[in-house]
Amino acid sequence: MIRVLLVDDQPLLRGGFRALLDAEDDIEVVAEAANGAEGLALAREWLPDVALVDVQMPVMDGIETTRRIASDPALAGVHVVILTNYGFDEYVFNALRAGAAGFLVKDIEPEDLLHSVRVAARGDALLAPSITRRLISQYVTQPVRAGVGTGLDELTNREREAVALAAQGLANDQIAVRMEISPVTAKTHINRAMMKLGARDRAQLVVLAYESGLVTPRTS
Repeated sequence: MIRVLLVDDQPLLRGGFRALLDAEDDIEVVAEAANGAEGLALAREWLPDVALVDVQMPVMDGIETTRRIASDPALAGVHVVILTNYGFDEYVFNALRAGAAGFLVKDIEPEDLLHSVRVAARGDALLAPSITRRLISQYVTQPVRAGVGTGLDELTNREREAVALAAQGLANDQIAVRMEISPVTAKTHINRAMMKLGARDRAQLVVLAYESGLVTPRTS
């Protein structure tokens, strides 16, 4: 059973999401919160698999909520998915840097929401190639941040290759095809790279790949 926490200041949206999620045999909404502070407290109480968190809320916004969840070792199993009305924007970008596993637009189709919750619960990032390209564009004009990506020297060549492909938005199966290895081996390379770079999940791994200079975005 996938346990979900809903954190949004719009009761109508929470109610709609809850009705949809609770109708599934493998998903259960365990708690709801109207702001980030309540969401953080409920995350610590219920330890959900997935927290669907709105970006803009009173008391504590989604970015700070994400940062606190991601930095708490006791909440390591909680995968934060950001909810936004605006598609990919500055708020979402900052949330990914704070440790979010991905993001969803609030007018998402029902079947896509269900799929996304299941993907997030597995620990996979919700980063489609189109979203990854937007991430890349954010780094084209930005210098490498000092102190980011400690552990680069520990990556093997194959791990570096796998991370580079992940940074292009490829899933493990696609990485396996490109590297001519099994999907299990591809996943192992990604997981080991995440551990060495201190990345919480795949989304943060992609961010670190660009911030550290491991992957250089093309300007054309």
